[in-house]
Amino acid sequence: MKFEGWVALRYLRSPFKPALLRLVTWLSVVGVTAGVIALVIALSMDSGFRRALASRLLEVTAHINLQPKGNEGIRDWRPLIARLSKTPGVQSIAPAIYNTVLVTAKGQVKGAVLKGVDPKLEIASDQALRRLVSGTANFSPNADGVPAIIIGNILARSLDLKVGEFLTVTSPEGSLTPMGLMPQSSRFRVAGIFDSGFYDYDAHWAFVTLGEAQNLAGIGHLVSVLEVRLYNPDRAPQIAPELVREAGPRFQATTWMQLNSALFRALSLEKLVTGIFIGLITFVAGLNILVALSLTVVDHAGDIAVLMAMGARRRQVRSIFVFQGLAVGIIGTAIGLAVGYAAAWAANAWRLIPLNPEFYSISYVPFHTSALDALWIAALALGVSIAATFYPAWSAARLQPVEILRYE
Repeated sequence: MKFEGWVALRYLRSPFKPALLRLVTWLSVVGVTAGVIALVIALSMDSGFRRALASRLLEVTAHINLQPKGNEGIRDWRPLIARLSKTPGVQSIAPAIYNTVLVTAKGQVKGAVLKGVDPKLEIASDQALRRLVSGTANFSPNADGVPAIIIGNILARSLDLKVGEFLTVTSPEGSLTPMGLMPQSSRFRVAGIFDSGFYDYDAHWAFVTLGEAQNLAGIGHLVSVLEVRLYNPDRAPQIAPELVREAGPRFQATTWMQLNSALFRALSLEKLVTGIFIGLITFVAGLNILVALSLTVVDHAGDIAVLMAMGARRRQVRSIFVFQGLAVGIIGTAIGLAVGYAAAWAANAWRLIPLNPEFYSISYVPFHTSALDALWIAALALGVSIAATFYPAWSAARLQPVEILRYE
């Protein structure tokens, strides 16, 4: 160990320090530790929310939506799917029809999004239909010819519906009659109830076959959108233009990132603001280090003068206090990272912080730790610790041995 580091550690561990100096030193360590713990937990929580929302969105929504630029719908969608499925990176493509409807059951009325699907293709690609809490994903009509519908568990609870019971779906896009456009209604049997884990879908979505959705919307054999799922969702911006080139100029593609851009921008901004404001705790810890080192300079002025009289250079004196502040920063950062990551892991593993899914879309606060976050948190804490040493180190190096030793 270098001379400067040895002296710095001696000053830190000295049992003869004044009580005030010992207290301020410990407060410096505690301050750095608290700042690092707060940053680790806050950033882990922000990253956890982002990952949880993205994961749940990708389980129930397409990675790329391909649809016509106008409102004419897609007529020859089967051969189009066959062509587009050959695009590298495409996992599956499913047709869909979306319609905003009213669902009536047991005297209650709820608004819902009705999605018409091809059952085989949809079950293979959409996680929602694979997460049934009751019933089956069988869309076959019953013995009386009543078609099947699968609804979200929250929507089922709000309408007090169980598997096998009936409901009526009314679409505002109905049939054109001499009296004008008349709403179209159909009776359905609840074949299954799904739990996607995403509140908006569980509370407002329902699935029927393409044929039933086409009849309700009055659009014949058209579909409104082709939902493309990829092996790697992050490649959606690169694959979307290839799909448009293959489909033709009358089509447009929208990626899942574009559809949810406002949400993820808000989460990124929240993470930045959280890091800045909680980082102020580390700044306060830096002020404690500055105070502790300044008191150390005053308390050990005689020792410093003796060292300089014996040949210690001013650069070495400065290094003593830089090493001392760095040691405080390293100790506080190491403890903070260990405690922060342990706390984040435990809170995520045991779901210690519950949430109301009606407001947050998930039932608990998720935490996701990142090695990159640990690196820049450690860099910030150590940078503040070193910066806090500059003034005390400069003051110690400016001491005049003759003036101090004259009165010793």
